[in-house]
Amino acid sequence: MHVNRQATATARRTPVRLSAGAVYVLLMALAVVFVGPFVWLVLAALKTRDEWAAIPARILPHKAQWGNFVSALTDINFPAYAVNSFFLSTMYAVLVTISSAAVGFGFARLRGRGKRPLFLVLLSTMMLPQILTLLPTYVLFSRLGLVNTYWPWVLWGLAASPYLIFLFRQFFAAIPRELEDAAIIDGCGWGRIFVRVFLPLSRPVLITSFLLSFTWTWGDYISPALLLDVDHTTLSVAITAWYTDPHGNAIPTVQAAGAALYVLPALLIFLFAQRYFIRSVVASGVKG
Repeated sequence: MHVNRQATATARRTPVRLSAGAVYVLLMALAVVFVGPFVWLVLAALKTRDEWAAIPARILPHKAQWGNFVSALTDINFPAYAVNSFFLSTMYAVLVTISSAAVGFGFARLRGRGKRPLFLVLLSTMMLPQILTLLPTYVLFSRLGLVNTYWPWVLWGLAASPYLIFLFRQFFAAIPRELEDAAIIDGCGWGRIFVRVFLPLSRPVLITSFLLSFTWTWGDYISPALLLDVDHTTLSVAITAWYTDPHGNAIPTVQAAGAALYVLPALLIFLFAQRYFIRSVVASGVKG
């Protein structure tokens, strides 16, 4: 009886291991779930308006309407809005990556009273919904005369991001202290240690931070719609608002084509940098 109980307890503690085939099936199912919306978007962009509104819905178009992509590029000033989005996203991504790395370095390696409570306060801001700060933010920037400019994104970038600070803090905390001590013995200050020692070692996290912050800004609709005028706005606002027929009705197939083109830059950047993203996530979870 005692032996049976031990065998049962051992069986309960033994982790369940999936076979390689089951893992591949699971990954393929997840891939279909994540890729499915983009495939549906492309198929929608290749339909006519009647096929779009057909009930029951047609999955495949009767004849691919490649002209919808041409209309998406010509009905609005697509290149200009794409340049606005790219400039704004890149500028914010660079600034927030640098500022978040500096703050994360301070939390990870510097000593000071109240550092831990301050870090907990910082993490608590991650639970604050953005919608709650939307109206106060607009009022503040309006009174400062920063509406219809890119200065709000500059200030947001310089203020760092709580999530990215946490990411950098975890990564920097896992770096051996011997490197830091050797730099101090050589006469380096904290600024040179950060620039010469820690930043070169943190390339995966730097790329991940840039990737995340770029896609956040590239995909943002609310802030550009609220703070920017027609000439300075981004592609997300233009695609949503200005693909209309002469009667002012939205053209959903052209919108779908514009949205598919809009997704491609962020998708290509992620595919190029995904190995750095995975490496930084693994490395940032080594040490708490």
